[in-house]
Amino acid sequence: MKRTLNSIIGLLVVAVFAAGTASGQNPALVDAAKKEGGKVVIYGSLESDSMDAVNKVFQKKTGIQVEYWRASATKVMDRALSEYRAGKPGFDIILTNDNPMQLMLKEGIFAKYDSPSAKEFPKDAIDPNLGPRYRNVIIGVLYNKSQISPADAPKSLEDLVNPKYKGKLVMPDPTQHTTTTQWVASLHKLMGKEKADKYVRDLAAMKPILVESLLPAAERVSTGETPIAITYVKYAFIFGKKGAPLDHVRLPKMMGDGHYLTLGNKAQHPNAGKAFIDFFLGAESMKMIAQLGEFVNRKGVYPPLPDADKIQFVEMVDLDKKGFAEKKKEYTEIFLK
Repeated sequence: MKRTLNSIIGLLVVAVFAAGTASGQNPALVDAAKKEGGKVVIYGSLESDSMDAVNKVFQKKTGIQVEYWRASATKVMDRALSEYRAGKPGFDIILTNDNPMQLMLKEGIFAKYDSPSAKEFPKDAIDPNLGPRYRNVIIGVLYNKSQISPADAPKSLEDLVNPKYKGKLVMPDPTQHTTTTQWVASLHKLMGKEKADKYVRDLAAMKPILVESLLPAAERVSTGETPIAITYVKYAFIFGKKGAPLDHVRLPKMMGDGHYLTLGNKAQHPNAGKAFIDFFLGAESMKMIAQLGEFVNRKGVYPPLPDADKIQFVEMVDLDKKGFAEKKKEYTEIFLK
């Protein structure tokens, strides 16, 4: 009888741990996290609605509180490096895009953590130091179907410089908006250098309406104020849910940036940080984020956007401070003169 009871208890323990693993959680890690304070502090640039959805479920499942400070990638990096250099890092996890993450990595602020959830990501989406590239923020071409019919819409990037679209295009200002600076500087990855150099000048000759960032570009095309936009592809879904008649041009390859989340090497709550990373990279979290329109990299998970699974992602080039300054000066001469 005692042996049978022990066997049953053993099976229950296995079941509990299996359930924890299935939901992306290690019960022992969660318990350790509670002993060190029961909270995790994250600095990041993931949109608040996406992060709030994940945090709510994580906190309910684990009892670990999440403190999230959101800002632009540049501000996240500046705050993290400033605190780290002062010997007082307030973050456990940094969650932002590739270029700042690589710069922070060179400063030595990260700890290497191999999350068990990482196995569900393609090998080419895993950085040996930063871990899985959990999402791609993809820049493409959106158009308003009430202004331009699908038959008359551009079919490629090259089509955007057709004279019939002059005055009908909006895009972020590549002399000011760093992600767009990167995008323009990376066009050679799609076209080759000689063709890309000419294309940039042809694009500028179209006299596109230049706005401060990708969101205002999407807002203008969603209202039909400007029929065509260079902006994030995900906005076709996000604004479409609000009734905007948007569609995206089916480009075979689209460029963008990868985003990571990585544990700090001086985290005050390292176990909570690891527990959060495990959950964040897990199936439940990635599906929630994808349902909000994001292109996550977990295998088999796609946003509810037509043909999202057919997009071939090309990561933009990384630019350092000097590179950005040189490109912005170059694009000022091309786009603003």
